[in-house]
Amino acid sequence: MIRKRITAVLCLGLISIGLSGCKDEPAAKNSQPYTGPLEEINDVQVLYSEAAQLKVRMTTPLQYKYQTNDRVYPKTVNIEFYGPDGQVETTLRADSGRYVHAQNFYRVMGNVVVVNKKKNQDLYTPELNWNPTTKKVYTEKPVKILSKATNERLEGIGLDTDQSFSHYFIRKPTGIFRLAEGNP
Repeated sequence: MIRKRITAVLCLGLISIGLSGCKDEPAAKNSQPYTGPLEEINDVQVLYSEAAQLKVRMTTPLQYKYQTNDRVYPKTVNIEFYGPDGQVETTLRADSGRYVHAQNFYRVMGNVVVVNKKKNQDLYTPELNWNPTTKKVYTEKPVKILSKATNERLEGIGLDTDQSFSHYFIRKPTGIFRLAEGNP
């Protein structure tokens, strides 16, 4: 009889311990939704064309894609802009970049260098924006344009240009300088 009571008490104790662990607990109160990248893509190539003609080609070793469809390019970004004849007219190189989906524009940052092959000019700036809808490129940052043909250096704050970089406007020019040979 004592054995039955001990067994019954032990069984009731084990059942009560087991049931006490079966509570519905809400998810952690301080949990935040995940905002990091949903995709990581290596060796990216983006082609932009109009009327079956290639206009822009972008390459970068790494892309992160987010829930908002924004894309971040944390490594070097290289862009080629093609003319009507299908030849590369302008190249661009930057340390990093991003695509903002909601506003449909690209931004490249860090040591941005644009080489206009037709005009024989190089543009230097810390940041450039490109809107594929308007086909406009712009910045509010300092710019420097070196013309190899005329040996001039144009400097200013802010720039507006077309995507081929053939017609540009410096918003606040700060200087036009003729350079001595071999002195960029």
